[in-house]
Amino acid sequence: MKVTVIATFFGVFLLCTYAAKEATRKTKKAKLYFVLTDVPQIDCDVKAGKIINPEFIAKCPPGCQDVKYRVYGTDIYASFSSVCNAAIHSGIIDNTGGKILVQKVAGHSAYRGSFSNGVRSLSLPRWRESFLVSEGKPRKGVTYPSTLEYSSSKSTIVKSEPKKPEQDLKATKSADTANASEKASEQGDTIHKEQTPPVPTPATQMATTTPTPTTTTTDPSTTMPKPTTTAATTRTTTLAAAAKTRPGLHRFRNIGSSNVHPAYSSVVAAASRQVQTAQGRGQNTAFRGTSTSASNRNTLQPNTAVETDLWKPGLSLFDTGFSSKEKLNPKPLESISQGNPNCKVDLSFLMDGSWSIGKRRFQLQKQFLGNVAQALGISSAGPLMGIVQYGDDPSTEFNLKTYVNSKDVRNAIEKIAQKGGLSNVGKALSFVNKNFFLDANGNRGGAPNVVVVMVDGWPTDRVEEASRLARESGINIFFVTIEAAAESEKQNVIEPNFVDKAVCRTNGFYSINVPSWFSLHKVVQPLVKRVCDTDRLVCSKTCLNSADIGFVIDGSSSVGTSNFRTVLQFVANISKEFEISDTDTRIGAVQYTYEQRLEFSFDKYSTKQDVLSAIKRISYWSGGTSTGAAISYASEQLFSKSKPNKRKIMILITDGRSYDDVRVPAMAAHQNGVIAYSVGVAWAAQDELEAIATDPDKEHAFFVDEFDNLYRFVNQLIQNICTEFNSQPRN
Repeated sequence: MKVTVIATFFGVFLLCTYAAKEATRKTKKAKLYFVLTDVPQIDCDVKAGKIINPEFIAKCPPGCQDVKYRVYGTDIYASFSSVCNAAIHSGIIDNTGGKILVQKVAGHSAYRGSFSNGVRSLSLPRWRESFLVSEGKPRKGVTYPSTLEYSSSKSTIVKSEPKKPEQDLKATKSADTANASEKASEQGDTIHKEQTPPVPTPATQMATTTPTPTTTTTDPSTTMPKPTTTAATTRTTTLAAAAKTRPGLHRFRNIGSSNVHPAYSSVVAAASRQVQTAQGRGQNTAFRGTSTSASNRNTLQPNTAVETDLWKPGLSLFDTGFSSKEKLNPKPLESISQGNPNCKVDLSFLMDGSWSIGKRRFQLQKQFLGNVAQALGISSAGPLMGIVQYGDDPSTEFNLKTYVNSKDVRNAIEKIAQKGGLSNVGKALSFVNKNFFLDANGNRGGAPNVVVVMVDGWPTDRVEEASRLARESGINIFFVTIEAAAESEKQNVIEPNFVDKAVCRTNGFYSINVPSWFSLHKVVQPLVKRVCDTDRLVCSKTCLNSADIGFVIDGSSSVGTSNFRTVLQFVANISKEFEISDTDTRIGAVQYTYEQRLEFSFDKYSTKQDVLSAIKRISYWSGGTSTGAAISYASEQLFSKSKPNKRKIMILITDGRSYDDVRVPAMAAHQNGVIAYSVGVAWAAQDELEAIATDPDKEHAFFVDEFDNLYRFVNQLIQNICTEFNSQPRN
């Protein structure tokens, strides 16, 4: 009897316990369902930096896969990026939208652009804040907001005092500059190094951060995050909110007190992988499958990625060890193409139609081009291909927008009839540069422009000048030469080294020599691999390699010797971030007082080291301040000699008000295509800086309180130059 009672008691107890657990489980499930369904929706154009919340779940609408919603970076994105388009780029959602989890992390020293999941992300040298995107599932123990907090973009106003004549400045400045002069005298006249933060260790880089609350309404583009490290963890989490804003001028970027957070590529990439793994998502592999830690060329750092295309300068294709898997059968391939979104290039083939090629070899060339089209995977989301046939004169067979799949391209190639005539390659390159890569012909702007020149033997005209202009326009030139001239024929070649004079770089990557037309089919896959390797298409136009930058430097008496050396260091720090050569970015400099002096012109130095040495050698002039005359002088002596396809950028540095009018000279410079940035120090006049700047609303005007804080503006100025470049449509 007792046993029965006890058994009954335990049965009831177990039943009640199970019921309680089931009720608890349902309650938790209901709460979880509430959390997951009560998700704020954001628009496609919302940037992560505009949202103050350090971690949040949001819902993206359909239709965010668009080039107008710009993305910067791969896996780790600059907070200047569209949140939803970054999620599409990373593979979390597609163009139909969906829920995503966003986590703010530290600023990154370099953001590598790539093409992934139908979205082209852009490169950026640096940015103060980053974010990660993952599946829209809440993390355990984290409460997510049902509404998001957005920042505004208001700034405070501080008036500037007009500059006084030189005879009155000594008394005025003596007290204000005593400390700065004492500090500068210890440094002498040598250029001091730019202050750089210490390199973080992986433990400190991956530490949990707590945002510092703001005391004023701020724009994330005007303030820098101040993280407070609380504990080292195995996961990089949030970093958000801005530091208290220093008073600054209206429309001016006053970042004299801000700090660039040191985030290095390899550490952040490792943190990104850990976050993604912990959340159940594999590492999103961008084009070529290289690690995020591989720096791209825009950061002026060596590329450490493992190369998949083994090549050596001076060797033919058949000496480079391509495997048999890369060789295609010369027979036509199956005419089925689903497209290759991992290779988004705008590609033009210059087809040799001269009589010297003959009918049989012309047919082999068409077969080769058809096989290339098939291997590329032509599609509107991937590579686009057009063909220009050249002989005496070039003509377009079809352009980029004519066909959007490999089958149609191959059928069109098969119908091409031979033109005949000479092999005027130079004329063909000029034609492509001026006429082919236009928006009207299907050029997409964000996709690299590539030209592959097919040559039987050698050109019958000169290619050097036409190639140089094409490269400066951002066109990556490849050459495929078949059956090069024999020893007895070399005397007929107009330019013996025409390939080296024409290709984008003389390193063996941009040229393939095939000994026989009957071996041409073997280079289909190697060629496709190279033209799709966007990280190594170094002639693509970027903000760092496509400008003529002229510095206009105030050398008046009020600056002083020590401060002048600080200004030169500022000029050097900006210059060294650009890719400098005779076909990339070029640097020039003018110093002014009452008079003007051309320190060096754009064509004077063609290497970065020579430019930096020339900047260091500039001697302090001393005198009055006629900024308006200096702008006119720079327009005549520097920018009038700028190349037509270069962006003309003027960076003017001054410490006070000009004795002459700056508005008329500045307006004339703007009308001639000069993009002007003004940097004012100490007693600089706000109204003059705004008049000099091409567009103060786009942060072309800067103000800094002390010369010693100039170095803080280097990153921001370059970011503004690159952001404006990336936002401009390009033909």
